[in-house]
Amino acid sequence: MLAASLQGHPQRRLIERAVVALLEISHHEHEAEAWHLISDALADLRDGLEMFRESRSIRKVTVLGSARTPPGDPCYGLATALAAEAVQQGFAVMTGAGGGVMEAANRGAGQASSFGLNIDLPFEQHANRYVSGPMGRLLHFRYFFTRKLFFLRESDALVVLPGGFGTLDELFEALTLIQTGRTRPIPLVLLAPPENPFWRGWQRDVQQGLAAQGLISPEDPSLLLEASDAQSAMALISRFYRVFHTAQPGEDRLELLLHTVVPQDALQRINVSFADLVAEGQITAGESCDETGRLYPCLRFHLNKRRIGRLYQLIDHLNGLELAPCSALQHPGVRQLRAPEA
Repeated sequence: MLAASLQGHPQRRLIERAVVALLEISHHEHEAEAWHLISDALADLRDGLEMFRESRSIRKVTVLGSARTPPGDPCYGLATALAAEAVQQGFAVMTGAGGGVMEAANRGAGQASSFGLNIDLPFEQHANRYVSGPMGRLLHFRYFFTRKLFFLRESDALVVLPGGFGTLDELFEALTLIQTGRTRPIPLVLLAPPENPFWRGWQRDVQQGLAAQGLISPEDPSLLLEASDAQSAMALISRFYRVFHTAQPGEDRLELLLHTVVPQDALQRINVSFADLVAEGQITAGESCDETGRLYPCLRFHLNKRRIGRLYQLIDHLNGLELAPCSALQHPGVRQLRAPEA
């Protein structure tokens, strides 16, 4: 019956591998607790994939920050303004669905442009009213790890406002996955009002305590951007997608999919300036399809995986190139565009 139901499915082999893995676990694992874990994690994955299936074409800005931030706090107003600016530029907004900064962001975005990834906790955590209405897109996750997976899988940018252990945990989780190349490059913006020194002190500690001691690469701070107002934060995010579309692994090389072709002379200069980013060979130009089958210009190379900070510097360089105007460079809030102009 299973074989018949999978007949013609494009991912049949992967589905069969998943079923075989479950059967292998069943041969040795008999405790109810283990199967509750498996069942609940799969339910989280099912619900998340279902909710986001129809919205993959919209870029999403995830806003992280303290659930304890009151409405009168400048950070609350800043999160509201950021979300409103994001929606105006064509992005949707995603939060953890709780109070404080999360409520502020969903409030600024409005229910029609809000996503909320709530978490079931031993104490009640009610979803804020701006994401829990009939127009909101709200999920209740059973586990933090599945919730974090969808935050990064569905996010095209992360904006982090001051927060406590939970906020910093989400920030470091994102940084770890980005630095190790386990997730595609996205802009990560640290946001706080001008009078709030929260991120300045944190950045100083990262530079002096980690980079200075060689615990991270000298260019790893390039993974982080910083802003003090909503317009500046969204300008950084929009710029990240000016030329760069997405990154995906090829059969043996990384591919940077772009909205337009990089001129040959610019590519030659890139090969000189970013030679340390390439494990072997050179950066070459070509074409490749994204996950939807749309064809894009791309750059291919063997990535030196210890230099992810330099990869971000390359993306920044590409986005700063002076290129002939074309419509493909004007829609940062759309993940899937029509075929790019040559």
